[in-house]
Amino acid sequence: AARISPTKAMKHMGSFGFSLWPVAAIEVYTSKEVDAVNGTNLRLKCTFSSSSPISPLLSVTWNFQPEDLSSHEPVFYYLKEPYTPSAGRFKGRVTWDGNIERYDASIIIWNLQSTDNGTFTCQVKNPRDIDGTIGEVRLRVVQKVNFSEIHFLAIAIGSACALMIIVVTVVIICRHRQKKQQEKTIEVAGTELTSLLLKISDTD
Repeated sequence: AARISPTKAMKHMGSFGFSLWPVAAIEVYTSKEVDAVNGTNLRLKCTFSSSSPISPLLSVTWNFQPEDLSSHEPVFYYLKEPYTPSAGRFKGRVTWDGNIERYDASIIIWNLQSTDNGTFTCQVKNPRDIDGTIGEVRLRVVQKVNFSEIHFLAIAIGSACALMIIVVTVVIICRHRQKKQQEKTIEVAGTELTSLLLKISDTD
């Protein structure tokens, strides 16, 4: 039987898509779901781990998909330095807050708006890695917290209780003073009666 040389075997394995080298991968981690108040600033956290050393050509791409599932919109890009969008809803509202050396690719969204409801994606590419995950953050922007009916009810009950305590305190004080006045009146009347009886006795 004919023998196949190691070199030819390697070529055949390559032609069938086999590889003797381990597949490198990059993992991206995000907060998954975040609630934030309208008009505030939010740090979208994104960290990563890589099986290869950090390359000078490492890149970070942030995109956004609105709730209506329309096309993705660019939010931010990093390659050696940060690049913010020159147009679109995030123009002038995004800043870099990450540190590549610390495996941090986070950004800050300023002045959140209701139109920011949707899904943000954070993708990190390290040229030596050939596979990896994309982190997702689902953002829900809520309106500023206002007093609800429960808050108003609690205030009303608290005010009523305070008023009741004041009324009871005033009643107790008034009754106490009235009792003292009655005792004083009785004492004076008794003194006058005693004096009158003494005068009558002296007359007799």
